[in-house]
Amino acid sequence: MVQATNLGFPRIGANRELKKAVESYWKGQSDSKALLKEGKRLRTLNWKLQQKAGLDHIPSNDFSFYDHILDLTATLGLIPQRYQWIDQDEVDLDTYFAMARGAQKDNLDVTAMDMSKWFDTNYHYLVPEFEKDAKPKLSSNKIFDDFDEAKSLGIITRPVIVGPATYTFIGKAQYEGFDPISFVQSLIPVYNEIFEKLAKKGATWVQIDEPILALDLSNIQRTAIELAYKDIKTPTGLKILLTSYFDGLRDNTDLAFSLPVDGVHIDLCRGAGQANCNTNNPDAQLTEALAQAGTEKTLSLGVVDGRNIWKNNLNKSLGHIEKAVQALGKERVFVASSSSLLHTPVDLESETELEPEIKNWLSFATQKLDEIVTLANGVNNGREVISEALYNSDNAQSERQTSTRIHDSSVKERLSSITPKQKKRLSPFAQRQTIQREALNLPTFPTTTIGSFPQTKDIRQTRASFKKGKIDKAEYQAAMEAEIRLVVDYQHEAGLDVLVHGEPERNDMVEYFGEQLAGFIFTKKAWVQSYGSRCVKPPIIFGDVSRPNPMTVEWSKYAQSQTDKIMKGMLTGPITILQWSFVRDDQPRSVTATQIALAIRDEVADLEKAGIRMIQIDEAAFREGLPLRRADWQAYLDNAVDDFRLSSSCVSDETQIHTHMCYSEFNDVIESIGAMDADVISIETSRSQMELLEAFGTYDYPNEIGPGVYDIHSPRVPSVEEMVTLLEKARRVLNADQLWVNPDCGLKTRGWTEVKPALENMVKAAKFLRTQVQKEKAA
Repeated sequence: MVQATNLGFPRIGANRELKKAVESYWKGQSDSKALLKEGKRLRTLNWKLQQKAGLDHIPSNDFSFYDHILDLTATLGLIPQRYQWIDQDEVDLDTYFAMARGAQKDNLDVTAMDMSKWFDTNYHYLVPEFEKDAKPKLSSNKIFDDFDEAKSLGIITRPVIVGPATYTFIGKAQYEGFDPISFVQSLIPVYNEIFEKLAKKGATWVQIDEPILALDLSNIQRTAIELAYKDIKTPTGLKILLTSYFDGLRDNTDLAFSLPVDGVHIDLCRGAGQANCNTNNPDAQLTEALAQAGTEKTLSLGVVDGRNIWKNNLNKSLGHIEKAVQALGKERVFVASSSSLLHTPVDLESETELEPEIKNWLSFATQKLDEIVTLANGVNNGREVISEALYNSDNAQSERQTSTRIHDSSVKERLSSITPKQKKRLSPFAQRQTIQREALNLPTFPTTTIGSFPQTKDIRQTRASFKKGKIDKAEYQAAMEAEIRLVVDYQHEAGLDVLVHGEPERNDMVEYFGEQLAGFIFTKKAWVQSYGSRCVKPPIIFGDVSRPNPMTVEWSKYAQSQTDKIMKGMLTGPITILQWSFVRDDQPRSVTATQIALAIRDEVADLEKAGIRMIQIDEAAFREGLPLRRADWQAYLDNAVDDFRLSSSCVSDETQIHTHMCYSEFNDVIESIGAMDADVISIETSRSQMELLEAFGTYDYPNEIGPGVYDIHSPRVPSVEEMVTLLEKARRVLNADQLWVNPDCGLKTRGWTEVKPALENMVKAAKFLRTQVQKEKAA
């Protein structure tokens, strides 16, 4: 019979219980016993939910207190020396969280491990660090404890572990001469030990995630994969399912199916430059996979989208499964989510206020389990037994094709009338720079922040009270203006050169804008994990996008009225809004992005008219949106650059346009970043010790740059000396007159007790550098 399977389930809990438990532990409000107890409760709920849904394969080891890659680092015992972990049997919680967040207590003052985006998702993982002479050793029992825990509930799970090749190639060597092939092979004895123990405990399948197979592979990477799997020893009774996701296998199909594994999973929802199950055509990939499957391998079909929230087109998915069954037989086919459901909200039934029409189009993680089981049932027992589900699915697809809620002719007309002139600033950057320097009159190494300031409990409660109707608009506005005055006054006190209003009115940098744009809807509890305890509630783009009214102008005008200094207007760019939303799957994503760009363009124009002379359009997700395959890059980059320029090129030369980008490898996209033609870009670089800045120096980036000198994802306060050291590194790559001084990112998640000393140290570091430059010029 066809098996109903799942690659992973959201770990945060329907009400973000994991976030609350972890943060309580960090604050010292609860102990490790309480944290571990809550983790066990959440795992139990997830397993029982999947068991009740009727899944045949239920994953374990997909739960994590922070990050599954960090879990694997702990399992392999590859703890960087700075954390002073003594080689023991188990990596303790304090060491684990120090790696995730840094630590500044007792005799330990260490930075966190670097953070990066998990392929092209908005999930962040902790980048493994490979130090010279480090020896992998089994150093955590988590994968076994989780299996035993589920087994005690009567559930034999399919343990999940990220594969040795993916782990190696997403990591970062800390020394010259690192040999990835040898390193991958050094991991295999630990993997074999894990598989041996799991087999003895009664596991029958283990899932090895190798999303690296969705990338363009070098010869070294292909060799490393082949040699690694050649050395994997599968104990009697244990089968290996090799999974890849986030794109098709394409030219790696032969490699994946040639490996000595028992089954291969393919993502039929994303591939060939498409990012969803409805617009993607997976037939070619499925045909190739069937041709490669041979006479023994199981084929797992990722037909239920693990990355989006639209109801599955059951008829279409059933057609793919039936094709596979006809070729392989029922015993060799799994029905599955395309990837882990980590990237989707937990349960649609938690959304009691969504409009029924739109809610009928949606499916969250819990509902996706039902879709998987329904599809398996339909193949095993005939379409007639799921006729009602098929009817409902077809009806939802039909409604979306004709709904006037979705399709706006005026938006489509405006889109068709865009001209090249609208995507070009009036003058080249060199001319604008001269004009702006005279107009803005800023010092060398100007200091600023990225936008948000700490969001206190009072701020959040005031916003919530206003949304619930407990306070009126006048009271809400007075509270927000009071907070803006406080933030502006503090920035004067700290000596910052360019100010921000602090964004107290914003719950999230994407959600805030989406709430005011046509074509978006919002949920109450549809949280997904971004990193660690950081959860986001992505908007849902269901229809054509437009801006009915100004969104930020009044707040920026009020903030500017409180100071004689420059006040930045703060916006989120079209690609970031797109990437950090659940996007409609009935038209190309590029079309939706351009609709958003036109809406942001309107806001930029209104900010300038209101007297705001500096406007930041954050494109934190610019690199994140890059397709996994190089063949698809140029089309994406051309569209992304055009959309940024469309949104920003409506201003005069005197108005300075900034942008901000989060953790990214910029080398691949540096030319496109240059083509965006922002006057100033700020980037996250502190965790990488300015390594990410090197791409700008190599490219000879002409515009101005603010490399982050303060890691806002860590609670530790960097010293003046640390920041000076980072800025000195930046000066080796760029000219002093190109450099701005700023934190890595917005400050909303930090407390005032951390922010104040950190920003004051940052200002001191900038002043020190100014003095140094003056001395150099005098000499």
